[in-house]
Amino acid sequence: MEQFKIDFLSSGLVPLLKKLPTDQKGKWGVMSGQQMVEHFIKAIENASGRLVLPQTNHGERLQKFRDFLMSDIPFKENTKNPLMDEAGAPLQFPDMPAAIEKLQEELTYFFETFKNNPSLQTSNPFFGDLSFEQNVQLLYKHSRHHLTQFGLLEPGK
Repeated sequence: MEQFKIDFLSSGLVPLLKKLPTDQKGKWGVMSGQQMVEHFIKAIENASGRLVLPQTNHGERLQKFRDFLMSDIPFKENTKNPLMDEAGAPLQFPDMPAAIEKLQEELTYFFETFKNNPSLQTSNPFFGDLSFEQNVQLLYKHSRHHLTQFGLLEPGK
């Protein structure tokens, strides 16, 4: 387990997101800054098992997806998510600070859930059942993708 990924998710992500204007558009895609934060809340809820999403059927390709997940290869720009609306989801929170507060709550819940049940596996719609280590890898990779999208991180940094 790479501790720096846990550290980034637990203490580095939220300060970066606090720099993001609510209505800022990304370098690609259709989401605003707040839509991206709310999208990432759902990803964390799924990783903790609080939100169960419909499974996609990758059949024989599942192992390739899992190999990609555990690699250092980033998500490509404009990676399509078949579970997302093409125009982006309507906002669920009144403002960016409220969305970021919820994101922090979900990160705390995620870490507490796995601390209390280290052998837990949660079901991801694209990568199948994931352990704590695999969920950390996914959340780290996913967050870096969106932070790059919104200019909060440079690609590959």
